[in-house]
Amino acid sequence: MVDEKMNERSAVECCDTQDMVPEQRISPRNTFAAMQYPNYRIWFAGQFVSLFGTWMQVTAQGYLAYQLTKSSAFLGYVAFANGVPVWLFMLYAGSVADRVPRKTLMLYTQSAMLVLAFVLALLTFTGAVRPWHILVLAFLLGIANTFDSPARLALVNQLVDDKRHLPNAVALNGSMFNMATALGPAAAGAVYALLGPSWCFTINGLSFVAVIAALLLMRLRPVPLSPRDQSPMVGIVEGLTYVWRHENIRALILLIGVTSLFGLSFAALIPAWAVKVLHGNATTGATINGLLQSARGIGALLAALTIATVSHLKVKGRIATFGTFAYPAALLAFAVARSTALASLLMALVGFASILVVNLCNVLIQSQVEDSLRGRVSAVYSLVFFGMMPIGSLLTGWLAQWTSEPVAIIVSACGALTGAVLIWILVPRLRAMP
Repeated sequence: MVDEKMNERSAVECCDTQDMVPEQRISPRNTFAAMQYPNYRIWFAGQFVSLFGTWMQVTAQGYLAYQLTKSSAFLGYVAFANGVPVWLFMLYAGSVADRVPRKTLMLYTQSAMLVLAFVLALLTFTGAVRPWHILVLAFLLGIANTFDSPARLALVNQLVDDKRHLPNAVALNGSMFNMATALGPAAAGAVYALLGPSWCFTINGLSFVAVIAALLLMRLRPVPLSPRDQSPMVGIVEGLTYVWRHENIRALILLIGVTSLFGLSFAALIPAWAVKVLHGNATTGATINGLLQSARGIGALLAALTIATVSHLKVKGRIATFGTFAYPAALLAFAVARSTALASLLMALVGFASILVVNLCNVLIQSQVEDSLRGRVSAVYSLVFFGMMPIGSLLTGWLAQWTSEPVAIIVSACGALTGAVLIWILVPRLRAMP
């Protein structure tokens, strides 16, 4: 079972890793340090193409769902259907990620997502798509993502040969994700308006070829894995015990839960916001939806690059704390904006501040966890992050249906701000994390 001294040992290892970094100053070389490794460069390119397609589908799917139903609540249902598998399977998926090669597991999950994208494209091309199709496919995609997530987070450790560059690799992963978030929705808005949603789904299906090819090309060093004959339940309990006893990781998991529940659930309402608040029509609504999603992605990308630049400095806890107050303040301002330009600017600020919290939590966790438990701890992180988001989306969708979209976002922002104050008071150790 888990050694009771793990917290002290992991904290020392984290500090040692930070101390080994040769430069304690900001420079472009530090920003892209992980790019010196061929495996990481191959992974970055393949995953970026795939994520670009994924964000095209997410954006187009949300707007298509709203066009079919005219219901803000249904947008919450789609997000909830996508998140249910997280609660059902995530801990088991983390145990699997520590028992089988993560590259192999991801080849299966990425292939499954490719098939699901083409199914949705076919349904849309033929005009057969119905709201229940979107719910079912969102649920199946959620299953694939659930098994993919812990393996993907844990794989980063195998992409760099020097552990001192692991925080930078994790941070650059965030920049890759958010670069796709910035570009994918804008492309989706244009493609949706010109060619229709089916082509967005087709492009996403094709994009998975890039990440599958990248996985096949990489030659990874082996890492310790749990015994194949270990009971999954034993592995799950071991991972949960580790997280509970590790005070730093426990605090970071709490923070990511609050952020996901209150600070990210607003995203499900963006398609309705483009139409009902910013007054987009059948054509311009898709474009406005894409602009808002992309503005959020641009802000998130800038935040991710900022984190990559300072990933070798011992200020990450203080920056994350700043983010916990900044993103609800920006979200409150967004809720009262009524012009597309101002709303886009404020959405960029929301994206910037929220990603300071999300990415830094991941960086700090991956810097402290033991290799043999990396998949299971990543699963707990993913369970809280992806599990809280659909609950928040469902509640926000209901509230928007009963009241209005601005009221729903104001309530979410106030919840996030309350959480920030409580964490400031109850978890002072967050501000001291290196």
